[in-house]
Amino acid sequence: MRSLLGALWLALACGSAHGTLSKSDAKKAASKTLPEKTQVAGVPVQERGLVVTDLRAEDVVLEHRSYCSAKALRKHFAGDVLGYVTPWNSHGYDIAKIFAGKFTHVAPVWLQLRRHGREMFEVTGLDDVDQGWMRAVRKQTKGLRIVPRLRFEDWTYEDFRNVLDSEDEIEELSRTVVQVAKSQRFDGFVVEVWNQLLIQKHVGLIHMLTHVVEALHQARLLAILVIPPAVAPGTNKLGVFTHKEFEQLAPLLDGFSLMTYDYSTAQQPGPNAPLSWVRACVQVLDPKSRWRSKILLGLNFYGMDYAASKDAREPIIGARYIQTLKDHRPRITWDSQAAEHVFEYKKNRGGRHIVFYPTLKVRVGCPVPGWGQRGQPSANNPGPQRGGGGCAGSGLGPFPEQPHRRRPRLSPCRCGLSWPGSWASGCPSGSWARAWTTSTTCCRLGLDWPAQ
Repeated sequence: MRSLLGALWLALACGSAHGTLSKSDAKKAASKTLPEKTQVAGVPVQERGLVVTDLRAEDVVLEHRSYCSAKALRKHFAGDVLGYVTPWNSHGYDIAKIFAGKFTHVAPVWLQLRRHGREMFEVTGLDDVDQGWMRAVRKQTKGLRIVPRLRFEDWTYEDFRNVLDSEDEIEELSRTVVQVAKSQRFDGFVVEVWNQLLIQKHVGLIHMLTHVVEALHQARLLAILVIPPAVAPGTNKLGVFTHKEFEQLAPLLDGFSLMTYDYSTAQQPGPNAPLSWVRACVQVLDPKSRWRSKILLGLNFYGMDYAASKDAREPIIGARYIQTLKDHRPRITWDSQAAEHVFEYKKNRGGRHIVFYPTLKVRVGCPVPGWGQRGQPSANNPGPQRGGGGCAGSGLGPFPEQPHRRRPRLSPCRCGLSWPGSWASGCPSGSWARAWTTSTTCCRLGLDWPAQ
């Protein structure tokens, strides 16, 4: 990363040698610069009038660094809150230390579990483990658990088949992960395997997970499982992890990291996590609210930038989001059906783009009663208030009625739930308006706050 930034700086320095701004050009450039506060605030964003639907780009740029220092370590939710820290957003390491008091668990995305042959397993990524950072985070908050994500990496069809059919393989796998956790002073793991399963052997996978979880618990270690959404995005079909699997594993696991994000596709631009779909994913898993406290609701701390002409999309994190607002000063609109903010901008040669990005209104202003919440680390993206913790989550309670929210039209689905009917995306331009129908893991996301 440093070499990349160095190359970028060199390119900019070389470019400046070929021409300079005139006084008039410099004055115009200065007049376009949006002000930014550089100091922390004394009161939370709610008291500063920043949790609004009629959001302005100028206000986001002005306030995005200004979190409330007095509440930086105060936790407002009694349940568990898990935050992911990812290599592609290194600022998350700082966020985890500054706001450590708001988390119960932090999951650095460091590790991979690989199989090299019969009863031969290796945990890779240990070179990324930062013991100094772990000590610093734990020092901030008593009882904080470090549970790195452990992803089954490069497993083939044969790997899964051989392991799931062999008690000896499962025992050796369990021994390997426990040994690593103890030697590295981890508190457990967030295990990601369900999406990697290349064969429909869910019974065998549940059997393997049962043994692994038991081994971790015997060593006084935690086990949290990453699970895909219970209702497949953009369809009215159940996902690959349903109520049946949830009921079998819920008594065993310490938690489930539910991947309620990345709803829309490049071909059909739309919100990242429409509210009704998020609710439905939880309700399908646990309709009787028996195990809600173990569901960590995944909340994206990044947005999506869609290119109209290319049917393409790419994630957009805080630093680029702020720069886009500075460069284009777009009109930000509120999609009341999805409960997300969206704006459109146009590149000189790149055509029209549309961006959905989580804002204060999404994370603070759209609470679902019974769901968790976290503090406000930054003004334009304060934390996962609509659901739980980080891309992350929190334990969920039952969903009471919401008499003050306007409800969309509902149409019944085969699974017995009601889904919003066709929605307009709420985009600034009619050309972007598409009809889309909902029917339906903290997450390759990390803590994507605006970079400072």
